[in-house]
Amino acid sequence: MKIIGHRGARGLAPENTIAGLQKALDHHVDMLEFDLRVTRDGIVILHHNPALTDPDGEKRLIAEHTYEELKARKQDLATFDEVLDTIGHQVPLYVEVKHNESTKPIITTIKKHLETGWRPEYFLLGSKSQKTLLGLHAALPEIPIVVIEPWSGVRAHLRARQVNTKLVAMNQLWLWWGFIRGFKNSDWELYAYTLNDPKKARRWAKYGLAGAITDYPDRFETPRR
Repeated sequence: MKIIGHRGARGLAPENTIAGLQKALDHHVDMLEFDLRVTRDGIVILHHNPALTDPDGEKRLIAEHTYEELKARKQDLATFDEVLDTIGHQVPLYVEVKHNESTKPIITTIKKHLETGWRPEYFLLGSKSQKTLLGLHAALPEIPIVVIEPWSGVRAHLRARQVNTKLVAMNQLWLWWGFIRGFKNSDWELYAYTLNDPKKARRWAKYGLAGAITDYPDRFETPRR
């Protein structure tokens, strides 16, 4: 079972930051997961919510502000380019592209790195938006796709066939051992998010859970190494 750092190591360091990604690597994750959004001036940044919240509580929509404007409010705001150049490909990078984000600058960034020696398997591209996944798959057909589906296994299978993948991530609240075993028996890989209970993860691994996306990779480190 793969251990996947959620937004880096969200429970141990600021999420979607270089420090958070490095913290996850320090705890020997098998994969790094983080979120991408695009600023008004077309810079791809790591951020989960559509708005950045200032220290004083004011919200600023990322799509309506430039990178420099946002960076002035959040000093550890990281760009996708910066992460690729700093963190590199020590483990595969599981990139979640958020709903309604422009994919063009994301595709451009990935293609640029593929042209300089990066390999398609260094990335996984995921989204809850099927429109987004279809666009990413059309532009980057060699890169593995992860269908992120909150609760419906039937819908997950339908979506996955459209983008030629057998990788699915689902909310752990809706999973049970029989469902997981069914995925395993059909030769698909199922990742569970956000799974912070090592005992549950190890129990589900026996039925074929392929990956645990966790805020606390440190909790999984000792039992598995």
